[in-house]
Amino acid sequence: MNHPAPLPSDPPRVSFVLPCLNEARTLAACIDAAARCIARHNLNAEIVIADNGSTDASRQIALDRNARVVEVPTKGYGAALRAGIQAARGELIVMADSDESYDLAEAGPFIDALERGADLVMGNRFPTRGGTIRPGAMPWKHRWIGNPALSGIGRLLFQSPVGDLHCGMRAFRRSALLGLGLRTTGMEFASEMVVKATLAGLTLAEVPITLHKDNRGRPPHLRSWRDGWRHLKFMLLLSPRWTLFVPGLALVTLGLILTLWVGIGPAKVGGVTLDVHTLIASSLMMLLGTQAVLTAGALRVHALENEIGPATARVRFAFAWLTPGWGMLAGAIFATLGLLLIALPLSSWIRADLGDLDTRETLRPMILGATLIALGGQFAMMGFVFGMMRLSRVPR
Repeated sequence: MNHPAPLPSDPPRVSFVLPCLNEARTLAACIDAAARCIARHNLNAEIVIADNGSTDASRQIALDRNARVVEVPTKGYGAALRAGIQAARGELIVMADSDESYDLAEAGPFIDALERGADLVMGNRFPTRGGTIRPGAMPWKHRWIGNPALSGIGRLLFQSPVGDLHCGMRAFRRSALLGLGLRTTGMEFASEMVVKATLAGLTLAEVPITLHKDNRGRPPHLRSWRDGWRHLKFMLLLSPRWTLFVPGLALVTLGLILTLWVGIGPAKVGGVTLDVHTLIASSLMMLLGTQAVLTAGALRVHALENEIGPATARVRFAFAWLTPGWGMLAGAIFATLGLLLIALPLSSWIRADLGDLDTRETLRPMILGATLIALGGQFAMMGFVFGMMRLSRVPR
């Protein structure tokens, strides 16, 4: 059996990082495969096992093969990999699961792509991209539903060029990945890496890879629906443009059109009359839509500042006016217009000696006035939210 040579005193060029949780049955084969790749390509390399609390012989197996073991107390796939990446000494890192689902002896093309200038190199298991999925290697719901759907959402929301967003075998430049501020601890770490690399403008590449049937002999750590939701939730939270801004803008537009149409009086469409009930619905659309648009702006600025990097000049310009001062000014203007409209039915009520009013005449200005006051409140409050966000970015 091949064993990797003892670690050299000089920092290695390549680090193989394997997350591990009770993988005694397969870990030795994975380490030996990495050792074959090291020997075949004459690499100055190390093998790092990020142990996530194994209670079997995994740790001793790794030590017996001169691999370096990093103890990771925080549970989770992402937590193990982040700790392994932090501890790795090589600038070029190859990562893969420890269950023999990937052959680390085939890591040469990944390393070559990094040497040619790529920052992140993803494996692609799907035959449509040149990959291979061995019989029994991937459940049908992952192959035909989960992976295509989540990878497609990643490409739609973030324009990622990656065809297989969740391939467990990938390689990257350590310095580039550490600069992304990866922070998730679960399986969604796989999505976070690709999404943030894409948004940060890193150079991505793909290598066709073979997915083998794992030999773990036990149920996988992956929980399909739970972890699938965690992937989806992460992508939706990091893309407020599509989850909040676009739907919100559509609601505002439709609400504004309806408000202008029925705000001055009933409107007929064929044999249907649109009246105050439609006006109430359009008011709700504008209020919800405006809040969604403003929230999307706040979340986008937050995501860019805290997750990816400084917001672009275009994003900053779009929301530069939303400060406490400008927010209060806009709120005061909207609120004043709303109060003027509400004054109309109020004056009618006073003229009627506080008696009954004809709601057909008074309800329309009440709805419009209340809507404008609510919009003014939204602008004023969100102005303070943006102001607090800017304050939090001031260096201490």
